[in-house]
Amino acid sequence: MVPVVFFVLILLTGGTSSESVCSYQDVVDYLNLTTDNSLFKLTRPVLDHTHQTTVQLDILLYAILAVIEKTQTFIPFLWASMQWNNEFISWDPAQFCGITQILIPKEMLWRPDIFIYEMVQKDDSPRNPFMQLSHDGTVMSEEGMNVVSTCKMDIHKFPFDTQSCNITIGSAVYSSNEIRLFPSSNSSRATQFSREVMQTQGEWVFLHLSITRANFTLNDRLWEQLIYTFTIKRRPLLHVINFLLPILFFLSLDLASFFISDHRGEKLGFKVTVLLAISVLLLILNEILPSMSNQTPLIATYCIVIFALMLLSLLETILVIYLMDTDSQRRLKNDQEDKQEKVKTDEEKKRRSCCSCICKASETETEMLPVTEEVQVNRCVLSRESHVLLLILDELKELMKTLSLHLGSREEGGGRPVLWATRINRVFFTFYVTSVLTFLSLIFYEWTC
Repeated sequence: MVPVVFFVLILLTGGTSSESVCSYQDVVDYLNLTTDNSLFKLTRPVLDHTHQTTVQLDILLYAILAVIEKTQTFIPFLWASMQWNNEFISWDPAQFCGITQILIPKEMLWRPDIFIYEMVQKDDSPRNPFMQLSHDGTVMSEEGMNVVSTCKMDIHKFPFDTQSCNITIGSAVYSSNEIRLFPSSNSSRATQFSREVMQTQGEWVFLHLSITRANFTLNDRLWEQLIYTFTIKRRPLLHVINFLLPILFFLSLDLASFFISDHRGEKLGFKVTVLLAISVLLLILNEILPSMSNQTPLIATYCIVIFALMLLSLLETILVIYLMDTDSQRRLKNDQEDKQEKVKTDEEKKRRSCCSCICKASETETEMLPVTEEVQVNRCVLSRESHVLLLILDELKELMKTLSLHLGSREEGGGRPVLWATRINRVFFTFYVTSVLTFLSLIFYEWTC
């Protein structure tokens, strides 16, 4: 009877007592994991030095923090997962209440020296202090990294460009005979996971992530690399609104200035103002684009050609105004000469009439009565007043004619310079419109193809 009762008590209390004595510390004590245990920290964790340590990597793009064209810098935030096997570690989960995994500080175990070749700045983001250790010796380390890396950018189609930036991962001291690198996910799965965990993209849109393996030989040793290529595309709306459209509007204003009269100074001042506005936008573009590039950016070609066309339009306006002023001065000079000749002729006629009057007066002086002399004097006074009025009328006509010459009214016609100016204006306007339409068609085709 006593053995039966004892067996029942064991059955009732056995499970509870086994759970109460199991803890993660029991596993740590069993493995003898301490911060000063050189067995787990100093050397590669293999029982035979000929064994290779297989490291599986998985990198996801968590956010695109910045892309700086001026310094050609790509700054993503990556979530990296790294997994390898430690041959010195194993335990039976059945002996420790089914514990299959524990978390331990990273300082307790050896870790592969995996680094990023393109990284140019130390990562100051918060670190994950723990690693996950499995009962079969599998070690997994996960960490977020703020990577500041170099990226060779092609800004030929800025702001409609697509960039591909590489993150090359490899070991610094272990060759392929000691460490083998393998990606945990293929390109399609890594792209899908990155899109699911993506938090922010900003100006850029993430397209896809491709993973390739590469080998190179150095000092008669073969080294392995994993290359993660991130393909991103710029959102061009901001640059189109703030840069491309204003230049196009200024070009439209320059085209509209052809309908301003060439005889006024406002047209020349208007064109100079528009040209200065384009110059300010070119200074802004110089701050955006990097100083070195393999090809001239299309946006630079776009600005320079439009600037050159507007400069050519300004020079054409100066030439036309010069021809107009030359013709006006010539006509004014001819009118002044005609006026002087007319004045001389009038003075000569007046002199002759005065002489004839004096002669007639001397012949009839003795025969004239006092009443007749008074009438003759009144007639002379009236004749002089009418002559003065005629002179004033002639002066007003000359003044109106001079004013019309300065305004350069085309209704009155002009000489050969005016004719040449009119022809140049028509031909250049046709050339200008044709050149602008052709250039814009070609540049937008290059941008979108």
